[in-house]
Amino acid sequence: MLFQFTIFPTDNKGESASKAVSEVIDLIDKSGFPYKTSSMSTIIEGEWQPVMDLINKARHKLRKRHSRLYIVIAVDDRKKAKHRLTGKIESVEKRLGRKVSK
Repeated sequence: MLFQFTIFPTDNKGESASKAVSEVIDLIDKSGFPYKTSSMSTIIEGEWQPVMDLINKARHKLRKRHSRLYIVIAVDDRKKAKHRLTGKIESVEKRLGRKVSK
């Protein structure tokens, strides 16, 4: 399964939420799940309960210092799919006739 999610506090003073976001990325990094971060969201590959537990852990971490959070979660649940974090991109690249690097 792939989980795309965004989480950040809305009660920040100032424009940047990078401190809070970096704390969440640190949790994800230490979890051992494969993941990719972009400027708008993070994608984690794993099974439902362990990843949802991780997202909830991130929520609790931010709620210790913030009164309001913005959270968006999208899930790609495909039976028997493995290595989708890179496999989905490789599939598209092949269809475009591009060399896929491993």
